[in-house]
Amino acid sequence: MENRIKIGISACLLGENVRYNGGHKLDHFLRDTLGRYVEYVPVCPEVEAGFGVPRETMRLEGNVDAPRLVKSRSRTDHTEQMRQWARKRVKELEKDNLCGYIFKKDSPSSGLMRVKVYNDKGMPEKKGVGLFAREFVNHFPLIPVEEEGRLHDPQLRENFIEQIFTLKRWRDTLSQNPGAKDIVDYHSRNKLLLMAHSPQHARSMGKLVAGAGQTDRDAFCRAYETQLIGALRMKATIKKHINVLQHIMGYFKDQLSPDEKQELLETFDQFRAGYVPLLVPVTLLNHYIRKYDQPYLKQQTYLNPHPVELKLRTYL
Repeated sequence: MENRIKIGISACLLGENVRYNGGHKLDHFLRDTLGRYVEYVPVCPEVEAGFGVPRETMRLEGNVDAPRLVKSRSRTDHTEQMRQWARKRVKELEKDNLCGYIFKKDSPSSGLMRVKVYNDKGMPEKKGVGLFAREFVNHFPLIPVEEEGRLHDPQLRENFIEQIFTLKRWRDTLSQNPGAKDIVDYHSRNKLLLMAHSPQHARSMGKLVAGAGQTDRDAFCRAYETQLIGALRMKATIKKHINVLQHIMGYFKDQLSPDEKQELLETFDQFRAGYVPLLVPVTLLNHYIRKYDQPYLKQQTYLNPHPVELKLRTYL
């Protein structure tokens, strides 16, 4: 990639002292590990909307689908102030060409899911969305989003990171004013990755790409990106991974020795049973792809979708 991936993020997760108590919620993985590959665009809704540091705590109250933002002690309602700022801020973020956003969990402004909303009896329901987070996902429906708490789950972490890297590659392709051949090339390189998430999307996108030269370019790119993100949001299951692994093996099964073929099949079975992580069969396949020189497979992003230093695909 020619430049780093731009990702929006709650500023407190980078160690900025913007919390209500003057503190932060530094996440070392996000700042120190993933931060080596992305350019963060930090945002703190409360500070930017004018509430200052330190500040009185706030919470969501009322209807879970349209809650009010209220100060906990003084009971001052700041809903409209936050909404006006949020509408303005998301428009400003358009210029950053973000490929993802990481929100602070449980925040009345930035929580993406299960934020407490207090009813008229003062009882909380964990069904809300922060006011800024809601405005962001409505304005940018195709940008991958996640909460920092959920990124502690290795599968959710890999899925989010896979999304942002794949979207960045798509955006880089678009920046080159691609022709139909370039679009076909991008889709070809990502075909197996898409299959691992959604074979249905992969087939549908293949048909879409086949007609790329006969379609209005802007309309095609919008349709393709919509399906691209739709596919990547589907969970890549063990069953779907096995299907892709066997598909890859089929490209050089006639070149493999009986022992090599048996070793691959045993590794697939071990992965299916949960004894080894995905990294094991993928590493072995990469070895055979180099050994038997399979140019089509060498370009497949499925085999190397993100930097090895991020240590993904190592969970069981």
